[in-house]
Amino acid sequence: MKTTPRAVAVALLTTTAIALTGCSASSESGGSADAAECTPADGAVDLTFTSWIPGIEEVVDIWNAENPDIQVKVQTGPNGNGGTYQNFFNQLEAGNAPDLGQIEYDALPNFRVQNGLMNLADCEEVVAAEDSFVDWTWGQVTFGEEDSVYAVPQDSGPMALFYRSDLFEANGIAIPTTWAEYEAAAIKIRELGGYITNFSQGDINQFAGFVWQAGGSWFENDGTDWTVDLTDETTTTVADYWQGLIDRDLVSSYPAWTSEWDNAYNSSEVWTWNSAVWGANSIASGAPDTAGKWSVAPSPQWNAGEEASGNWGGSSTAVFTGSEHPYEAAKFALWLNTSEEALTAMNKSANIYPATKEGLNLPVLKEGVEFYGGQAIYDVFAEASAQVSPDFAWGPTMTQTYNDVSDGFKAAVSGNGTLKEALESGEKATIDALKSQSIPVKE
Repeated sequence: MKTTPRAVAVALLTTTAIALTGCSASSESGGSADAAECTPADGAVDLTFTSWIPGIEEVVDIWNAENPDIQVKVQTGPNGNGGTYQNFFNQLEAGNAPDLGQIEYDALPNFRVQNGLMNLADCEEVVAAEDSFVDWTWGQVTFGEEDSVYAVPQDSGPMALFYRSDLFEANGIAIPTTWAEYEAAAIKIRELGGYITNFSQGDINQFAGFVWQAGGSWFENDGTDWTVDLTDETTTTVADYWQGLIDRDLVSSYPAWTSEWDNAYNSSEVWTWNSAVWGANSIASGAPDTAGKWSVAPSPQWNAGEEASGNWGGSSTAVFTGSEHPYEAAKFALWLNTSEEALTAMNKSANIYPATKEGLNLPVLKEGVEFYGGQAIYDVFAEASAQVSPDFAWGPTMTQTYNDVSDGFKAAVSGNGTLKEALESGEKATIDALKSQSIPVKE
């Protein structure tokens, strides 16, 4: 039986209390951290905010123009696991973290364990906004604790299949609806000199999304102890599937979001990408010469007729421990993630898919997207969002888990080991990491 995210979240904060070094708590047994004092500053305030959203500077310019007494300076960096998270941890340790930072849901527990997040439960506007957000995203930022809000939800990442409709049509290849059909299409595309997709060797979040879709789960908690299982039957099935494609040279393996990755898609070498809704911007910016030639379809299913989707990413805006202005920081985070003007601007610049209920009905999300041949692609992702299981649980050391598995994946795509071996090694490293932080874990 799988533990619900809420139960897991409660257990996380209970079982990791000893690891919350320096954290002020409401009880000695690991209760909610005391909320930050959330009162307005006496004068003008300058805030710093780090994000990797394309075009975020222009979005913040809107806020700055409307809020002369609360000015926000943007710092941009690579995606979270690409280096920004490590920078955050280094900055928190040095005491010079920004006021706010973009953090994906799966990484929030890492920062909570390290006491890096301010509890915004005393910020009345934040608490009052709960009903504005899709229910499961609010659970991601509260960990199921009472009187605790550790970030403001920003977006979600339901997955679907981006594909070169022109190439599939020209070569008489049907759009795959199952993973078996996807494999068959991969063989035909390779015979034509291309690759059906690029297997991500560095960002393990995509693989986690595949496992999520298939019904797997890597972490469970019985209320006291964690169980780590990165090699369960479902995960092994997914790993064996992709290992087979790698072994037969049916997928490329360029590091994601590099010039090599862009060139592969821009040159028509790679034909599809099973990615999250935000991937629409990655393709549009990385492969500009292919504008109008892409479409979006539901993700292939493991069994014909099923309707399941995985989730890849989804972020929040957190206020870091040490910020001198939590009230103003929270006010900006709410505006960024709830106002129609900010959500519309982020969608136009980076295809951000809102976490608010009203945001899913933004006029811009009902429009056809020119790069995708005028297709209303968000209709596909809206369906996918409703097909994401709420039962996939994140562990308390996901950043380290991803890093450990990534090392093995990089070796596997070069022929030195397998994906399954990488997962086995990552599982052991994760257990060791939990033990090192005095987090109870079953072996």
